[in-house]
Amino acid sequence: MTMPPSSIEVRPIGVVQSPFKTTTGMPIQTVASADAPARLEVFPEYAAGLRDIEGFEYLILITHLHQASEKLEVVPFMDTRSHGVFATRAPARPNRLGLSIVRLVRVQGNCLHFQGNDMLDGTPVLDIKPYVPALDVRATERIGWFAQGLEKLASTVSDDRMR
Repeated sequence: MTMPPSSIEVRPIGVVQSPFKTTTGMPIQTVASADAPARLEVFPEYAAGLRDIEGFEYLILITHLHQASEKLEVVPFMDTRSHGVFATRAPARPNRLGLSIVRLVRVQGNCLHFQGNDMLDGTPVLDIKPYVPALDVRATERIGWFAQGLEKLASTVSDDRMR
């Protein structure tokens, strides 16, 4: 078996401009913040990669959760019990990678205006992928501890436990 590299280099392709300046009180998932606006300023050297993106209603943003810490066990925002971080969507995780599905409102040059914002101002974006329901949606009933936690989503906001 070939061993993976000990490190992987990634570069941000842009940065989110968001009204959320601190983690405390911000939405914890895009579905709970469907109307929250933000914009992604894609750096000029990556602007050519935006060609044809306006044809998609939703986008998947892969981000670096730059204000989170790295933990292997967390008490997620929608529960009071500790879980292994890989069984959660908590921002405090190895590599601090985030995934947000956002609704594209408009493209203005190298800026993407979107809604469904659950990101801090200054969040580095590592990649953008089009959201395609036929490829991305899976029907399932097995959702672990989330089965009891989802009713709390609409009323739950972030606090400082992931720092």
